[in-house]
Amino acid sequence: MTGSSTKVSEPHIERLHVVILGAGASLAALPNGDNRGRKLPLMNDLIELVELGSVLDDHNVDYRGKNFEVVYSAMGQEERLDDVTKLVEDAVYNYFHDLELPDYPTIYDHLVLSLRPKDFIATFNWDPFLVQAIERNYSVLTQTSPPNVAFLHGCTQIVYCDRHSPAVIQSETKRCGKCGEPAKRTRLLYPVSQKDYNSDPHAKMTWADMELAMQNANILTVFGYGAPNTDVEAMSLLKRGWGDSKSRSFEQTEIIDRPGRDREELESTWAPFIHTHHYHILDDFYHSLLARNTRRSCDTFWDRMRMCKLVKDLPIPPDLDFPDLWDWSAVLIEEELEYDAKRADKKDSAC
Repeated sequence: MTGSSTKVSEPHIERLHVVILGAGASLAALPNGDNRGRKLPLMNDLIELVELGSVLDDHNVDYRGKNFEVVYSAMGQEERLDDVTKLVEDAVYNYFHDLELPDYPTIYDHLVLSLRPKDFIATFNWDPFLVQAIERNYSVLTQTSPPNVAFLHGCTQIVYCDRHSPAVIQSETKRCGKCGEPAKRTRLLYPVSQKDYNSDPHAKMTWADMELAMQNANILTVFGYGAPNTDVEAMSLLKRGWGDSKSRSFEQTEIIDRPGRDREELESTWAPFIHTHHYHILDDFYHSLLARNTRRSCDTFWDRMRMCKLVKDLPIPPDLDFPDLWDWSAVLIEEELEYDAKRADKKDSAC
C-alpha cells in the first residue's frame, strides 16, 4: 500500500453492506435480558421461558427435551390440536412483543448507526429490538434514513398490508397508510417440514427484497445466525441471491458468532458464501468491518483492497451514551450529505 493513512470521508461506494441477524445477535446485545430483565428465548428453552408447559401437558403434547420448532411442527399435523396451536402462537407473539431495549445504547443501536440508507439488514428474529433501535435513533437523526430492513421470519413490531409493500412499524391504528385497510401482523411460526415462504404474502415480498440485496452485496456480515437444519429453505433462498461464490472475487464475508464456536463448522456452513480466503470469523461485533468502519465499511474495504490505500479505521465509540452518540454520528452523516451535494452539482454541470 502507498501514501499516508487517512480516514474515508467520501462515501463513494454504492454497493451494499448486507447484514443477516440471528438469535445470537440479540443475546450478544442483551446478555442479561431486556429492559426489565426478561430473558431472550432460544428454540431449546422457549417452552420453559414462555411458560407453555402446562397448556401442552393439558393437551397431552409431547414436548420435553425437544426443540420448540419440532414440537410446533408436530402439533400442526394433528387437527385435535388446532385450538391449542392458536394459544401457543398467541403466547409466543405476546412474549416477544413485550420485550424492550434498555435505555442505554446497545449493539442494536450501534448496528443501525453503522450502516447507511443504501445498506440492508435482514433478521430472522421475532423480537422488536431492531425496530426499537431504528425508531429511537432516527427520530433524532432526521437528516438521513435508516438502512433497509427485511424481517425474514416476521416480527412482533410490524404490520403489513396484502396490497402494499413494505411492512410498516406497528402504529396505534394498525391500518395501512396507503389504503386505510386494517393491517395484519406478520406470521412468526412455520412448520419445520414446510417452511413455504411463498405461501405468505409478507414473507414472499420480504424474500424477494432479500434476494435483490444479496445480488448487490459488497460485504456480507452474518451475526449470530447458525443456519439450523430447520432453515433449509431459507439457506436455499440466500444461496440463490448470492449466486456462485466463484464469481464473488471482489466481495468479503464476515461471520460473527459466540466465543468458543467451532471454526471449522462455521466455515463449512457458510462455504457457499465465501470466495477463497475472502472472509473473517469473529466472536465480537466490535471487531467487525461494520463496527470498525462506521458508515464507511464498503468504502474502506474498496480503498484498501482495490486502490491499495492506507485507510484508518473509523470505529463506532461503544462507550458513548445518548445523546453524545447521536452527535458523533451526525458528523459522519453531514459528510455524506456534503458528498451527495457535490456529486449532484457535478451532474448538473455535465448536463
